[in-house]
Amino acid sequence: MRAGIAAERIIDLGPWLIIGAIVGARTLYVISYWHEAFEGKPIADIFMVWKGGLVYYGGLVGSSLAYILYVRLKKLPLWKVADILAPSVALGSAFGRIGCLLNGCCYGRACNLPWAIRFPEGNPLNPPTYPVHPTEIYDSLLNLGLYAALAWLVRRKKFDGQVFGLYLVGYAVLRSFVEMFRGDYPEHQHYLGGWATPAHLASIATLAAGLGLLWLLPRPEVKRG
Repeated sequence: MRAGIAAERIIDLGPWLIIGAIVGARTLYVISYWHEAFEGKPIADIFMVWKGGLVYYGGLVGSSLAYILYVRLKKLPLWKVADILAPSVALGSAFGRIGCLLNGCCYGRACNLPWAIRFPEGNPLNPPTYPVHPTEIYDSLLNLGLYAALAWLVRRKKFDGQVFGLYLVGYAVLRSFVEMFRGDYPEHQHYLGGWATPAHLASIATLAAGLGLLWLLPRPEVKRG
């Protein structure tokens, strides 16, 4: 039992989060890359997630909706459980980006630094074979750092929802940093004069949501005297 919540409740939540994340991530990918990957092709291609094509922010929205439904059905404290889960979300992102690296998606811009990487010829998603920024590794390492910080904070938080709010803020900032090195977006998905990617825009909304939670969530009253 953690924070007064039975471990079985957290374990049972897992399938809800996985299904919500996959549905949300795939839905946003299909919307974002309809013309490039799906227009004129069989409808069945939409469901072939094993071929790649998931968008993290879509997964965050989908899993969040599934999470809210679950805690409402089970009558669990919304923000307390969210704080328990937040470090694991960051850790999952760290491992997920390794999958992106192996799959050849979410690659970076051309790079001549010593740690640049090359994708092999014939990769299913056809990333460039010239040296590029290893953005997947950048993202993975930053998420590991975020996981460590959140795991440290869980037992030191001042109010319920603080850890989750800081996750949203932290992820939005680190993701915005990594996006500056991404090279896989089509030209029409560059906004605000060309510097902003779709993930930059989503990060702005996520940052605002995180700051809003940290500002608005109730604090326990301090007992005096």
